Amino acid sequence: MSRPGASGGLGPSAKRYVGQPVRRREDPRLLRGDARFVDDVDLHGQLYMSVVRSSEAHALVVSVDASAARRAPGVRLVITAEDIDAEVPLEQIGYHEVYPQIDDYLHPVFAGDRVRYVGQPVAAVIADTPYLAEDAAGLVEVTYDLLPPVLDPQYAMTDEAEPLFEGQSNEAVRIVKQYGDVAGAFGKAAHIVEGRYVVGRHSGVPMETRGCIAEPDRGRKQLFMWGPVHTHDCQRLIAQVLELPLADLRMKHVDIGGNFGVKGGVFPEYIMVGWAAMRLGRPVKWTEDRLEHMVANAHAREQVHEMSAAFDADGVLLALKDEIWHNHGAFIRQAEPLVSDITVGMVPGPYRVPAYDGLLHVVVSNKTPLSAYRAPGRFEGTFARERLFDLAAEQIGISQVEIRRRNLLTEADLPFTPGMDICFEPYHFDSGDVVDHLDKALASAHFDEWEKEAAELRAQGRLVGNGIGMLMDKAGLGLYETSAIDVDASGRIRVRTGASSVGQGIETVLAQIVAEELQVDPQLIDVIHGDTELVPEGVGSWSSRSTVLAGGAARQAALDTLAKAKRLASEMLEANVDDLVLIDGRIVVSGLEQEGLSLAQIAERWDGWSARLANDEPGLGAQAVYLDEHMNYPYGVTLVQIEIDPATGGHTLRRFLTSTEAGRAINPMTTRGQVIGAAAQGIGGALYEEFLYDDAGQPLATSFMDYLLPTSLDVPDVDFFMTEDAPTPNNPFGAKGLGEVGLIAVGAAVAGAIDDAFGEGVRTIKVPVPPETLWRRTHPTPPADEADTV
Repeated sequence: MSRPGASGGLGPSAKRYVGQPVRRREDPRLLRGDARFVDDVDLHGQLYMSVVRSSEAHALVVSVDASAARRAPGVRLVITAEDIDAEVPLEQIGYHEVYPQIDDYLHPVFAGDRVRYVGQPVAAVIADTPYLAEDAAGLVEVTYDLLPPVLDPQYAMTDEAEPLFEGQSNEAVRIVKQYGDVAGAFGKAAHIVEGRYVVGRHSGVPMETRGCIAEPDRGRKQLFMWGPVHTHDCQRLIAQVLELPLADLRMKHVDIGGNFGVKGGVFPEYIMVGWAAMRLGRPVKWTEDRLEHMVANAHAREQVHEMSAAFDADGVLLALKDEIWHNHGAFIRQAEPLVSDITVGMVPGPYRVPAYDGLLHVVVSNKTPLSAYRAPGRFEGTFARERLFDLAAEQIGISQVEIRRRNLLTEADLPFTPGMDICFEPYHFDSGDVVDHLDKALASAHFDEWEKEAAELRAQGRLVGNGIGMLMDKAGLGLYETSAIDVDASGRIRVRTGASSVGQGIETVLAQIVAEELQVDPQLIDVIHGDTELVPEGVGSWSSRSTVLAGGAARQAALDTLAKAKRLASEMLEANVDDLVLIDGRIVVSGLEQEGLSLAQIAERWDGWSARLANDEPGLGAQAVYLDEHMNYPYGVTLVQIEIDPATGGHTLRRFLTSTEAGRAINPMTTRGQVIGAAAQGIGGALYEEFLYDDAGQPLATSFMDYLLPTSLDVPDVDFFMTEDAPTPNNPFGAKGLGEVGLIAVGAAVAGAIDDAFGEGVRTIKVPVPPETLWRRTHPTPPADEADTV
C-alpha cells in the first residue's frame, strides 16, 4: 500500500483532481427530472401489489379471509403465510457465530399465527392496476385475538412483560465490552457523576419511499429486479428465500431518492414481489405510500442510557460505565445487532478513557423494527456521554470546554488501542490530535464571542444559550470493495463499482480518483453501479465507506490499467517500459512527448485479433478488489447557539458550526454538502422528529402532520470547519469517512444550549425536545396552593 496521498508515479506537473471542489456529476439529471427511479420503471404487462398490514400491535391471528378479495375485479393473486412460510434472513457478517439465537427473532415475510407490530404484512394482493389492488386489499378480513403490547425497552425485560417469542426472552442479545479496572477507578474517584439519558425513536424519511419491481424471464427461469439499494447483499438473501441460483436473480440499476440506511436491507415486500412475479409469469410492481413508510419501513434510535463516570479531583476521567437498552422493535433484521454493537463500542468516543464497562441489551417490543440510520449508535451514545460531561463540568466547577480539553485524546496518546473491538475489529485510533482540532474549531467560530453575546442577551431577559458536543465516528466498515475499469476506443472510460449511489456523490468522487491516476478529464469517465450483471460482486454504500473502499478499489484498477497500458505501449512504441510516462492521458516516451499513444488508441489497437496473436487479453482495463483491515475515525465538534421564545416554545438556531478532521477530502464541495445535510438531520432528531405510540401500541405519527421535519426555514446557515492535519495511514488517500459526522453531536450540542439558555437547574435528558416541551419549561405548573387562584 502506498503512502497516504501518493498517486501512481505522477509528476509535479500532473493534473490534480483529487482534493478539488468538483461539482457533482449526478446533479444535472436529478435537477432536470431525467433520473430514473424505481417507480419510473414500467414493464409491459406489469401487475401491481398492495399489502394488507396488521392494524394491531400484538395479537394472535385467528383467521385471514381473502375470499372476497380473490373475487374482486382485476385480482390475479392473493398471497399469505400459507403461500410463503419464510422469514427474511439476516446478513451473514459474523453475528450468528456469537449469538446463534438471533435467528429466533427473524422477520417473517407474512405474519402467521401472531402479529407483533402495527404495519406488519399479513397478506398481499396482486391486481391489474394499483387501484384495484388497493381496493381488493381492503376486502381481506383478518380476525385478531388481542394481546397486551410491550412497548418500553426497560419494562420488556421485567417479569411482568409478556414474552413476545415463545420460549425466548425479550432480550434477544446482550453485548458486553470492557477494559481496564473500572471498579478500582470508581473506588478512588473524587467525583462520581451519574445520569439517565433517552433518545427517542426517529428515522430517515427520504423523499422517495421504498419500491420494487420484478420481471420473470420464463424461458430461462430467471428473475430481474429493480429497487433494492444494496444490490449484491439483497441479491444473495432474496435468492436464498426464493430458492434461486444466484446467477438467476439479476439486480438492475435505478437511481435512489434517499436512503440514509433505512432502505438498505431486504424487506418482506421484496420477497413478495419476486415470488408473485415467478408464480404469475408477469412483472409485479410495488410502490410504498407514505403511510406505509411511516409504520412499516425501518425506524431507528430509541435507546436508554444509564451512564456514570469517575473523575479525579482535577476533572480527569478515570472510568466510564454505561448500561444501554436498545429497543429494536418487533424483529431483528438486516445486519443486526450491528447498530447495537457500534453503539456500545463507540460510547467512549474521542476521549482518553482508561477503563470502560459497557453493557447493551438488544430488546424486542411491539413497535416497528429498527435498522441503521445515518450515524447509527453514534448520535445516541454521543448524546448521553456529552450530557454527562456537561453535568460533570457543573459539579466539578470547570467550564464545559475545559472538562473536554482535559480528557480528549492527543497525539501523545496515540495509537490508542484500549483492547476493545467494534464489529469484530479492534478499536485502533492512530491519527490525530482532538484537543488541537477543538482549539482550532473554537478559534474559527470565535466561540468566546458566542459566550459573551449569550451572557449579554440573558442579562436582557432573553433565553439564549450555547452548547458543545464532541464527536467521533467510525468509518470504512466492511473489509472490501470491488471495481473494474474498461477503456473504450472512443476515449471514454467506464468504471464499474460495487458501491451504491444513494445521494453521497460517489459517481463524482470515483471519477475524480480515476481521472487523476489516468490523467484524463473526469467528464470522460462513466461510473456504473447497482447492476449485478455488470458488477458481479460488491458490498454497497453504508458506514461512510464508499470513498475509502470503493475509491481504493477504483484507484487500484486504474493503476493496474495504467501498468497494462505501459506494457502494451512499450511494444507499440518500441520503447523500454521504464522510459514511458503518462501525460494528459497519453503514454509517451520521456523527453519525446510527441512520441506516444493515448489510452484510447492503445485500447483500439489491442483488439481481439491482436491480443490473440500475443496470447493476451484483449482491450485495456483491469479489475481490482480493495481490502482495508482497519476502520478510520474522523472526529470533530459541534457548536450551537439557540434562542427560545418563552411565549410559544419556539426556537431559533442563531449560530451553528460543525467541524471534522477529514484526513484528506477527495472533494471539499461534496464533503461540505454531506456535512450540512447530516446537520439538518441532526436538528430534526434533536428538536422535531419522533415516532410516538399510544398505550395500545398504535402509532401516533403516520403522516407529516404528526411527524415534524425541519424545513428550510428551521435549518440555519451551517458553518463548516475542516482540518486535514491527520491523514489516516490505513488507506492510500489518507481519507476518513465523512458522510455522518455532521449529525453525530447535534443532539448533545442542542441540549446543552437549551440548558444554558434556561440557566442552572435545567437538565435536558431526552431528545427530541419539541416546542411543547420548551413551552412547558417557560410555563411551569403553579403550586397547588396557587392553582385555585389562577
